Amino acid sequence: MAEPRKLTPAEEARLAQVREQFKQKQAISNSLNSIKYRIGVYSGKGGVGKTTVTTNLALMLAKSGKKVAILDCDIDCPNVTRVLKISNRPEADNEGKMIPPEKHGVSVMSMGFFQENEDEAIVWRGPMIHNAINQFISKTNWGDIDYLICDLPPGTSDAPLTVMQTLNLDGFIIVSTPQELAALDAKRSINMIKKLNLKVFGVVENMSGGIFGKGGASMMADELNLPVLSEISLLPEYSDNNDPAVLNNSQCEQEFSKLMSNLEEITSNL
Repeated sequence: MAEPRKLTPAEEARLAQVREQFKQKQAISNSLNSIKYRIGVYSGKGGVGKTTVTTNLALMLAKSGKKVAILDCDIDCPNVTRVLKISNRPEADNEGKMIPPEKHGVSVMSMGFFQENEDEAIVWRGPMIHNAINQFISKTNWGDIDYLICDLPPGTSDAPLTVMQTLNLDGFIIVSTPQELAALDAKRSINMIKKLNLKVFGVVENMSGGIFGKGGASMMADELNLPVLSEISLLPEYSDNNDPAVLNNSQCEQEFSKLMSNLEEITSNL
């Protein structure tokens, strides 16, 4: 019987890479086992309010008694820590995993915890961003969580693609402002999700009314046969730097209560 052919150095390296990828996927899967639902908040355009939607939705879920965590997947420009005014960094458990800090009943993991200066530029290429996202997922002790809300970076390229392929999200909330270009970029992000055979739960029209107009995102949602989960008004309370809006304003609380109710109904049928 012929002896097995000895692998070339290139084949050995490729085999080692496959083993490492499998080990990493297994670690990610184990880390996410305690999370019931994984929800992405996403849009193709930046500046449409994904972080505002993420944080206020998470707070509403926490107020209703749910166990909630936020994963800030925007490695380049993390904003969740600023919005929630979290300054204490993650601690480590007995196994060396990070324990995410908590504010208002919401646990948070973000690149913002690891910046020496908040205004420094993180200039990383795709593979480094990919690795950072994987590390945050696999090296965090999330505990028992009902909802993990993932604040995705904008665009349709490397960073959001990594999140989608790694986290196996249950579905996406698409955020758009009423303007035509924002709705167009939101439509592009929806098409990206569909190409990956993932679910779009519906659309949130943010900054609705006032100088930005009204109804553009809703029209886009109707065109794609998607539900409008809530319309978030253009209110000054959403730009208040002291506390998230749902904690201090009844109209804001009502708008996000509608979003929360729609999300809970959708996830209860998964």
